[in-house]
Amino acid sequence: MFGSNKFLLSHGVTHVIAPKQLLMKLVATFVFIRRILHPYDVLEAQYGSDIRPGGHWFPSRCQPEQRIAIIICYRNREQHFKILLDNLHPFLQQQQLDYTIFVVNQHGQELFNRGALFNIGFIEAKKYYPFTCFIFHDVDLLPEDTRNIYTCADQPRHMSVAMDKFDYKLVYSTFFGGVTAFKTDDFLGTNGYSNVYWGWGGEDDDMYSRVVHKLKKPITRYPIEIARYKMIRSNEHISAPANPHRFKMLRSQYDFKLDGINTIQYRLLGLIIVQEVTANFMRFRRWNEDVFVQHINPQSLISSDF
Repeated sequence: MFGSNKFLLSHGVTHVIAPKQLLMKLVATFVFIRRILHPYDVLEAQYGSDIRPGGHWFPSRCQPEQRIAIIICYRNREQHFKILLDNLHPFLQQQQLDYTIFVVNQHGQELFNRGALFNIGFIEAKKYYPFTCFIFHDVDLLPEDTRNIYTCADQPRHMSVAMDKFDYKLVYSTFFGGVTAFKTDDFLGTNGYSNVYWGWGGEDDDMYSRVVHKLKKPITRYPIEIARYKMIRSNEHISAPANPHRFKMLRSQYDFKLDGINTIQYRLLGLIIVQEVTANFMRFRRWNEDVFVQHINPQSLISSDF
């Protein structure tokens, strides 16, 4: 099966196929993108009978090797989120994966912090089960090809190589945004995402540096003709303003041990477990970016007020 690169034969023997061989043997299957905006009760009626509460699904006829947590960062993107759920559940089930979908919702009016939300999702998901694979997913990206298998490799994987927004081309060689996949130990080895990139941009490039320089591993990608995504567009969504400090922060070469999973502080404001997903509502503390880029320990910069 796709989840483990193993196929259980009728007589009970497991045949192992290497990932590259597996991709070559698969016929390209392009996904029909569902764009109709359904209410949650319709989504639950469509998928709920097979999905366990909290967005957990697993195949009944085989035992996947990996148990996967899909972490989605979110705020005020309900239309995108509904469309993503309507597409992602059947996509993952077709790949016969054991997965659970978590959505982490940022509360309050602060600028959006994608990296911190992913860190919180990782921490909260681990409280439910010792997942072996984490996939960090933007809410507005839809996979187009079922050969883009949502599992983790021995190196962190950049999943969203080719987006329609960029004419299905890799934006630049070190691009590591959109959708990424980490084995649990690899994510811990990077100390997670940075918590200090408020607004748009920087946290994905920072994570690339963590993988290469702290974890000391290369990233891996599926071929560009497989790792294709459509971006959901909406006139109602206004992107967060670009982080004006992101380039200074990326050049600062600070110690990654001072910023990440081990320094995130947040408050869990609410938890909703429904059939399609586990939703966490968070508020977390903000660091002063101007001071941070001067190599001061970010622990001393944490605001005391919520």
